Amino acid sequence: MLEPEIRPRPARLDDLPRLTEIYNHYVLTTAITFDVEPVTVEGRRGWFDEHAPKGRHRLLVADYDGVVLGYASSSQFRAKPAYETSVELSVYLAPEHTGYGAGSLLYRQLLDELDGADVHRVYAGVCLPNEASVRLHRSLGFQSVGVYREVGRKFGRYWDVQWFERGVGTP
Repeated sequence: MLEPEIRPRPARLDDLPRLTEIYNHYVLTTAITFDVEPVTVEGRRGWFDEHAPKGRHRLLVADYDGVVLGYASSSQFRAKPAYETSVELSVYLAPEHTGYGAGSLLYRQLLDELDGADVHRVYAGVCLPNEASVRLHRSLGFQSVGVYREVGRKFGRYWDVQWFERGVGTP
């Protein structure tokens, strides 16, 4: 009997409760996201609807035998039209499923899909310290472009964010 494997796939609306659960873990326990209040499934619906199976803004999940382990997204980088070929990437994994390669798998798939979607550059912000995320981005060819010092305040302290970029279609 074959073991199931983690496979990336486009997110479905019925995944939204699980995606919200995963995200809220990070809202409540880490500075990885600068949201400070948990979000609701209804409140995340607009975010979900901004992502499509085709185009620049995508949402993939890591599926392991019907269980969603996490997700990765490409979203609008900035609202002005000249930025449209640049996107911001994010990846969130359920805390019990980190360290098994699902984040790398999702990012690789997302980058492959964006290669044909009129995307020129991808960006990612990493709240510091977060050595695992820094390693992930560097392993996929992202280059650091700087650190915004004390840019966000959460849990009574200020946090730095390191920004990474990479071209699409580059190894």
